[in-house]
Amino acid sequence: MILVMKPTATEENIQSVIQNVKQCGLDAHLSRGQDITIIGVVGNKHIFLEQNPELMEGVEKIVHVSESYKLANIQFHPAPSVIDVDGVKIGGDNFVIMAGPCAIENEALMMEMADVVKQSGAQILRGGAYKPRTSPYSFQGLEEEGLHYLAEAKKRTGLCTISEVTSIAAIQAAKGVIDIIQIGARNMQNFELLKAAGKSGIPVLLKRGMSATIDEWLNAAEYIMAEGNENVILCERGIRTYETSTRNTLDLSAVCVLKSKTHLPVIVDPSHATGVRNFVGPLAKAAVACGADGLMIEVHPNPSKALSDGPQSLDPPAFFALCEELKPYIALAGRKFIHV
Repeated sequence: MILVMKPTATEENIQSVIQNVKQCGLDAHLSRGQDITIIGVVGNKHIFLEQNPELMEGVEKIVHVSESYKLANIQFHPAPSVIDVDGVKIGGDNFVIMAGPCAIENEALMMEMADVVKQSGAQILRGGAYKPRTSPYSFQGLEEEGLHYLAEAKKRTGLCTISEVTSIAAIQAAKGVIDIIQIGARNMQNFELLKAAGKSGIPVLLKRGMSATIDEWLNAAEYIMAEGNENVILCERGIRTYETSTRNTLDLSAVCVLKSKTHLPVIVDPSHATGVRNFVGPLAKAAVACGADGLMIEVHPNPSKALSDGPQSLDPPAFFALCEELKPYIALAGRKFIHV
């Protein structure tokens, strides 16, 4: 439920409504826009309505939210959210590129790739420390050791860092070490992991499950936000369809749909979506045109020898070229691509 305040409502009116909501045992979320101020109410709305049969002073109208997700809903927060990660702003008019190897293989490779990402102008360094793989015999990542290599890479370059976590223990290991934790497609509906990510307070990049609907995805984000962590970034990484010519089917329409449903930033991962490096560039440009707030791109110094996802990884020259090619697209979309 949303309480839309009158343009003439005073600060005293607003605080009185918030206090009344809380006295009913419900949560109140204040959102101030340029033209409108709203108070989102989370909980059993009938308690509030029973105790307040008439509109409170300063309230213009009550809007009932039919969707099961509330905090992630654009009705609760009409302005796009901008998530500030150590000075890097994700969302709004900003455009970010997250790049790096799929898996952190060793310290030397991580430092080399940190330098490449820095030189490209990308703002966030990615690297997989925990690698959930289809086969139990595939490389599973360096785990906590890999997180510390990312932290060292940040000291070297100043880049913000992101890595996937696969367990509550991994979240605890990542806290204070890296800047953004990633919940991968396979864990999108691992609800205990989502709750722990919410309680951690660390910004979260939530990837879409390979067979998840958009509403299921937004409800997964709601699990994180309901624990008090509103710094959630959504990542479209392709869904599973009958088509086999690419690894997954990149659903670029999801970006447009999300922009009509949520205020959260949306990132696109064309690397995992296709599994084919030649398709990464065209789809990255298309993602910009669709309104994505950023990209996640896999880069490796020698893709043919990568321990994970080599066929979809760009080598440094190809990545540098793509970053340059993207700049006019980003500018045409009215976005700011600010180097760190």
